[in-house]
Amino acid sequence: MYSKPVRPVLVVIAHGSRDPRHAATVHALVRRVRSLRPGLRVETGFLDFNIPSVHGVLESLAAEGVRDVVALPLLLTRAFHAKADIPAVLRDAPPRLRIRQAEVLGPSPLLLSALERRLYEAGLTSADKSSTGVVLASAGSSDPEAIAVIAEIAREWRHTGWCAVRPAFASASLPRTEDAVRELRELGCARVAVAPYVLAPGFLPDRIARGAAEADVLAEVLGPAPEVARVLLERYDAARTPALAAVGA
Repeated sequence: MYSKPVRPVLVVIAHGSRDPRHAATVHALVRRVRSLRPGLRVETGFLDFNIPSVHGVLESLAAEGVRDVVALPLLLTRAFHAKADIPAVLRDAPPRLRIRQAEVLGPSPLLLSALERRLYEAGLTSADKSSTGVVLASAGSSDPEAIAVIAEIAREWRHTGWCAVRPAFASASLPRTEDAVRELRELGCARVAVAPYVLAPGFLPDRIARGAAEADVLAEVLGPAPEVARVLLERYDAARTPALAAVGA
């Protein structure tokens, strides 16, 4: 009798934080992913600060007899964690596991939709777009590739009808959120909104919020927005195709 192939387990790899809001938001996002794909097993592991650790999750899966895993970095850009930390953790996984590392979440048109969802939830309407300048506020990175991606997202988003869109960074790079807010004021935008391009609350998102003190609108973090959950499933589906080589193969 023909048996349906077992789908790989999706292991979502989050950074982790001392801030309890971070883990709570990650778990809320994972619950939404499960609701969108009933029957898909989704586990969560953290690189630091929270439990279970990624290594612990992988050890448990191997002990259960799981064979195939898709490891998905819960990251918006391909910076240090995606390029170094996560591959290192996966190389130390139990050898019986076949692990494919999925791509990071961004960039994606769905993430732009999630950003707009958060701005509208914060009080803007589609009629406000042409008179509103937006600060695309990310956590920041010392990786030039990651910074270039944020700048390109801002340029792309500007073409959807906003008065202007400027990137800003909470760490490692400039400008800061407050500087971008002032720039948009000087540009003549009738109102200024700050859209945090971050997944969960924590130290750097709080810094973004403080930098938005002079803005008219501050959106919430992306969190468990349905569009974000859909991106996770897109990355999972792409990674489980045979064309992607298994980690360590």
